[in-house]
Amino acid sequence: METKWRWMLVTAIAPVAWGSTYIVTRELLPADQPLWGAFIRALPAGLILLALVRRRPHGSWWWKSLVLGVLNIGAFFVLVYLAAQLLPSSVASTVMATSAGVILLLAWPILRQHPTWLSLAGALVGFAGVVVMLSPGGADVNPWGVVASLAAMCCSSVGFLLARRWSGDAPILATTAWQLLAGSVLLAPVAVLVEGPPPSPTPGSVVGFAYITLIGTALAFVAWFTGLKHLPAGVVGVVGLLNPVTGVLLGTLVAGESLTALQGLGILLVLGGVGLGSARSPGRRREPAASR
Repeated sequence: METKWRWMLVTAIAPVAWGSTYIVTRELLPADQPLWGAFIRALPAGLILLALVRRRPHGSWWWKSLVLGVLNIGAFFVLVYLAAQLLPSSVASTVMATSAGVILLLAWPILRQHPTWLSLAGALVGFAGVVVMLSPGGADVNPWGVVASLAAMCCSSVGFLLARRWSGDAPILATTAWQLLAGSVLLAPVAVLVEGPPPSPTPGSVVGFAYITLIGTALAFVAWFTGLKHLPAGVVGVVGLLNPVTGVLLGTLVAGESLTALQGLGILLVLGGVGLGSARSPGRRREPAASR
């Protein structure tokens, strides 16, 4: 039991860090260069981890790193950057919380893991919460921000499942570094063509990029993949609830964001749905730990 709680605490670093990146991105980073923002976030983190592990990809990991680099890093970072600039932190992080339901559904075709009735019910409740939160009666929400957030959630969900399927005995630090560097290599030419030169550094952006690179990327991804390797998927999903909780708390306390009653109800439905989907069905055998 002590070992389980230790791995849960390690895993919790990731959703807390990710929940905080929304407000850091919105308050400190340039709003009009998401491609460069994603590149600057990923490349230093990948180089740091590669320097620690000192291992190059081998065999099929060359093309697997490219695929995962697009899903988990390249496309995901750009879309999250856009969502953070277009949506309140509380809304962006709560939309991302629906990834638990999407992972449950996609695990069926990708990992051959059939979802339970509780899992399906939790996914439906979570999606209902997003609909309520984004209803016309709620606060003004940028629809493009919602699209970006949902697209980011779908990319990362597929990427996490593929990473779990392909992980085997490859070291966590190594596979994380390979994904970050592959995503950076693919982002660089696109950023130059679309956005021109990189953004000029300011004191605020230096602090912001340092935080999301070291804490929100290098440390968070290693913690997340470590949790997926040592804990059952349902436990990791529950720990992931700290993402929207962190986003809501920081958005309210730091940025002065306010929530309407409908948005509050939607957030409660999302959290309740993810919790329901992570519950173990009565009489079901305990799920083995994920070998990610």
